[in-house]
Amino acid sequence: MKKLILLLLIIPLTSFNYNQATDFVGRWTGEDKNEIGFITFDKEGYASFEFEGKIFGGKEFVINGEKGKMVYVINKKVTPIQVDFVVKKLETGEERKILCIAKFEDENNMQFAMTFDSVCPTEFNSENSITLKRVE
Repeated sequence: MKKLILLLLIIPLTSFNYNQATDFVGRWTGEDKNEIGFITFDKEGYASFEFEGKIFGGKEFVINGEKGKMVYVINKKVTPIQVDFVVKKLETGEERKILCIAKFEDENNMQFAMTFDSVCPTEFNSENSITLKRVE
């Protein structure tokens, strides 16, 4: 009887995917308005943007004299995939979200759309999206 109970507990745990974001992990590059930038998704759940050698985000960064961090949350249960960047001020706990969607073209290329107006994009168009290529 104990073996049956143990088996019933283990099966759901082994079928649960703990890290659904592994296909995002890495450094991605894209070009927007003739400027090349990078988005990094790390294994620990932190994300950062890099433009002109300046990094915004990650485990800890400083902006306007305040320390913050940026994490990402992936929802693959919807199509297109929903990607939220959550920026949190470490001192006050205040949070802001950057809402995005993603669609993989293949393992190392994806369409990525984002908005800064608190409404998640629903489609990819020339105004809100870029093609990202994995570089690392």
